Amino acid sequence: MSTNQSTTEVVIHNFNAGPSILPKSVFEEAAAAVLNFNNSGLSILEFGHRTPEFTAVMEEARSLVKELMQLDSDHEVLFLHGGASTQFMQVPMNLLDTKDCAAYTDTGVWGHKALVEAKLFGKVEVVCSSREKNYTFIPKDFAVPNDAKYLHITTNNTIYGTQWQKIPKTSNTLVADMSSDIFSRVLDFNSFDLIYAGAQKNMGPAGVNLVVVNKNILGKIKRAIPTIMDYRNHIKEGSMLNTPPVFAVYVCMLTLRWLKSIGGVAAVEKLNNEKAALLYNAIDDSTLFIGTTAKEDRSKMNVCFVMKDPSLEAAFLKLAESKGIIGIKGHRSVGGFRASLYNALPISSVQALVDTMKAFKEDV
Repeated sequence: MSTNQSTTEVVIHNFNAGPSILPKSVFEEAAAAVLNFNNSGLSILEFGHRTPEFTAVMEEARSLVKELMQLDSDHEVLFLHGGASTQFMQVPMNLLDTKDCAAYTDTGVWGHKALVEAKLFGKVEVVCSSREKNYTFIPKDFAVPNDAKYLHITTNNTIYGTQWQKIPKTSNTLVADMSSDIFSRVLDFNSFDLIYAGAQKNMGPAGVNLVVVNKNILGKIKRAIPTIMDYRNHIKEGSMLNTPPVFAVYVCMLTLRWLKSIGGVAAVEKLNNEKAALLYNAIDDSTLFIGTTAKEDRSKMNVCFVMKDPSLEAAFLKLAESKGIIGIKGHRSVGGFRASLYNALPISSVQALVDTMKAFKEDV
């Protein structure tokens, strides 16, 4: 994306943590559909969710998820309201009876929020935590109680820049919040019993949540579940139990089409590895910048770093903004900088950030 300022064109490099960058082709198709969807003369915003036109959109979106994740027939795909935060309660509501225990890993703000919500529905065992170290690493040695109904992990921690490089092996039901690294790397997605992800980072705009659930884990609790919160009802109705966020689902479908067109998850993982290596190498080689997380746990999606001399950070941020680099101001919990390298971000943007880091060093 670019914008004209006087006679000089400034290329915008979007490192926002979310809502985040999406492919330019997706923006163009979505914009056209707002005015005229599939040459119908109507906007995508005007189509009823049960019309054949939108039903086809929903079915293609669900089918693309199954294809890109290589899901087996036991796993169902849902597009739901509420974002990932709703899943903090919907997961235990569907999987945890009052007297049951669930195991949670506390590796960041969102994982912590999830376990707090789960305590409303049953007992929670925090099996590992890096909270006391400001979530700068992923705990390695921990045990999951055999009687735990499920183990919950947050695969990537957006605020702190850590990521589970190896998914824990467990005989328990495995639940994962993949909001900030969904579709970014190849995993055995069938080994997860429930995956949820807010769309606004790698998959689409804010306003819709992806849920992938193994239907065999449902219906095991005694609790009465409100109709709209029961995954089984959404499965039965093909994500049409109530009016879905039509436009958000449509943009997700376009983004999933784009991902398939460039070679799928394996192809984008290669690109993501290259982007992350370029930036982390620049940080490690620098005398001005330093990473904030354990190297073995570094996120490929969210690169967090600070300056050795904090008094220089405002000047660097100003220089970066003058170069069209936006969204790199770090979260208040960490400070410094955060560069989010989601799927649609081109490596040229990462190179622009690295070049700016080098230029700043020369001027200091």
